[in-house]
Amino acid sequence: MDHVELEKRPPEPSGRGPGGAGASGESGGCLVVAIRMPVRIVALVLVVPVRMAWDALAAAGRFLHRTVGRPVGRALAWLARAVCVWPFVALWRWVLVPAGRGLAWLARVLVVVPAGWAHRYLLAPLGRGLVWLYARVLTPVGQGAWWLLRGIGAVLAAVGAGLWTGAVWLGRYLVVVPVRWLVRYLVVVPAVRLYARVLTPAGRALARCVRGVLRLLGVVVAGVVAALVWAGRVLLVVPAVAAWRWVFVPVGRVLVVVGREVGEALGHAWRVAGYVSVAVGRFLAALFRWVVVEPVRRVYRGVLTPVGHVVRDAVLRPVAEAVRGAGRTARQAVAAARETVRQARADVRRALFGEHPQGDAPASREPRRPAGRTLDGSTTALTHLTKD
Repeated sequence: MDHVELEKRPPEPSGRGPGGAGASGESGGCLVVAIRMPVRIVALVLVVPVRMAWDALAAAGRFLHRTVGRPVGRALAWLARAVCVWPFVALWRWVLVPAGRGLAWLARVLVVVPAGWAHRYLLAPLGRGLVWLYARVLTPVGQGAWWLLRGIGAVLAAVGAGLWTGAVWLGRYLVVVPVRWLVRYLVVVPAVRLYARVLTPAGRALARCVRGVLRLLGVVVAGVVAALVWAGRVLLVVPAVAAWRWVFVPVGRVLVVVGREVGEALGHAWRVAGYVSVAVGRFLAALFRWVVVEPVRRVYRGVLTPVGHVVRDAVLRPVAEAVRGAGRTARQAVAAARETVRQARADVRRALFGEHPQGDAPASREPRRPAGRTLDGSTTALTHLTKD
């Protein structure tokens, strides 16, 4: 039972609701408490009009969307279909499709059928004749020419190989060997002696000088770098660390506290403004209902509804009955006129062709009517008027 009661207990305020200001104030210190109340008062004063204007604009937007936006959107959609879609559909269905079918038939008659006829009766026989000419004439001639050219090429290749071998042997022993001997004893041997006796000692001495200069430059650069590092540390790092530690960090902490409190104050003010806006909206809705809706409803129920019933019972129903009676009379008059026309036509037929026997009477194409609807036994108002 204790466990269930603990689970059903409402949660403690977190400091972010309308009544949770004390919880965050206890854990924030005196600076937070000193900042929170003025900031929340200013934020509430500034945010309440904004929230009420926002709620009013949102309600007006929803009303305009329901009453204006949807009908206008549907009308624009219908207009867009009528202006942009239906003409193109009609153009496609009644112009382009028949034109395309006509062009396809014309292309088939003027292009496809002549092209098939030309391929079947002109190009195919010409191609078979060319294939026969290639297989029976050009192929044997080409093979013979290729065999002849291959033999001539083999003879020329043998002669050329012999001439090339002789030219290579003569060039080797008349040009390459003497030039190699001259280069070896006139260029290579003096160059090797010059490199070993002159260039090697000079290069070693130059390398020693360069290493000494580089060591001296390294010592000088190291001293200059050490001096610059010490000066930068004394002139830049130490003041920057001191400013960061004693100026920026405290100011940043204060700004963080102020920003957090301003954010919480704006959220708190926005929620409170929402409650105020809802209350004002309900008050205005109730005022509108009692000032406009209720009088209109009472007038409609107490005045317009009885008047409408009286008008319906005293005027509309008698008029409807009269209209229905007139309609029935008109229908009966039209039926009597039709029957009169049928009887007159039968009298004319009897006068012209005589009476037919009972068994030879032609079948009438007119629908049969009951005997009470004729001129002799009709009980319609028109018949009574005629008899009177």
